[in-house]
Amino acid sequence: MADDELSAPLGKGAKMERRRFRLPIRIPHVIAGVLGLFVLAFAAWALMVDDPFGGEPIAVVATGFDPPKSGPPLPSVVSAQGPRSYDGPDAPASKRAPAPAPAQSAAAAVPAPNPNTKTITIIDGSTGKRQEVPITGSRDVRAPLEQRLLETSRHGAIPRIAPDGARPSEIYARAATPLQGKKDGPRVAIVIGGLGVSANVTRQATEKLPGPVTFAFTPYGTDVEGMVTSARAAGHEVLLQTPMEPFDYPDNDPGPQTLLTTLSLDQNTDRLYWLMSRFQGYVGIANYMGARFTSTEAALAPVLKEASRRGLIYVDDGSSPRSLAGQIAGANNLPFARAELLLDAVTTTAHIDRALVRLEALAREHGTAVGMASALPASIERIAQWAKAAEGRGIVLVPITAVAIKPKSS
Repeated sequence: MADDELSAPLGKGAKMERRRFRLPIRIPHVIAGVLGLFVLAFAAWALMVDDPFGGEPIAVVATGFDPPKSGPPLPSVVSAQGPRSYDGPDAPASKRAPAPAPAQSAAAAVPAPNPNTKTITIIDGSTGKRQEVPITGSRDVRAPLEQRLLETSRHGAIPRIAPDGARPSEIYARAATPLQGKKDGPRVAIVIGGLGVSANVTRQATEKLPGPVTFAFTPYGTDVEGMVTSARAAGHEVLLQTPMEPFDYPDNDPGPQTLLTTLSLDQNTDRLYWLMSRFQGYVGIANYMGARFTSTEAALAPVLKEASRRGLIYVDDGSSPRSLAGQIAGANNLPFARAELLLDAVTTTAHIDRALVRLEALAREHGTAVGMASALPASIERIAQWAKAAEGRGIVLVPITAVAIKPKSS
């Protein structure tokens, strides 16, 4: 029988426990140290390497442009069309160019840039230096632009009266086609607004609506220039919709570069030039919203005076009964038209059809009538169907310039 362990001497028969080896530091400390070394190495690299665009995404695009291997650096060029940066009307004076003055003579007029010119930016990866290089694209011959009707601004080409007196509203106007066998008849002009935002709806309008229907484009479309060219090639007159301040601005914001009653004359003029430079070939401008702006004479009068000075017409969409556009246009010898009826205030087939019947009645009563509609599939479809049968009822569908009230003197 084994001895009682309690009576055995201490240490006798007991196994000596081996001593474990322990690291002086723990694994979390090792991980923290490695991460710290990585951060220090990255910081040292960022301080010592001259890379002003480090961390930014880089894309390589083939432009087909071979810069000269020698010679002076390329000059900075402002593109006439295409995407442009905007510094705003409050930009520093050093970055702003003076507003173009009216041409004194044909010899003194500034030559207009090619509206098909695009600009690419070449960036030197080592120094960060930027160079703007113009690339001239092929000119679209479907609806050619008159270079004599273009003037240079800091935002791009904008319309003007040519040195020989030619006006954009006359050169880009479409002739009204009278009814066969009749000298004249009630004339109806229809303007479709809000085009250019949706390429699909704009394409539907171009394909379905007859040429006399006038197209009004907003200045914000991705490919608004191409859509305007297609519309003009299909026989449509074009208007530029100019965003103006509504009463509930800024809760209801028409978009970038909206003309505001709180801005100075120079600021609104600069914004107007930006809007005018988005595309070319239009016969005039129209308000886009703007109930407050069009009811404020001090704000609206300089805009309409500028439109008159550039040979355009002005179209009031009729949405605000307080608009002063008619009175101001007459005082500035500006051709003017106002929509009497909004055709799709309710976007149902029945309402649009009744509005078109009412528009016909107004034309028979007054000789002419102007209707306004939005770029909606239902509106385009009903107006297209109405236009097919309008001639049989003795109605002449005409472009907007055919019904604009002409100034008494030029």
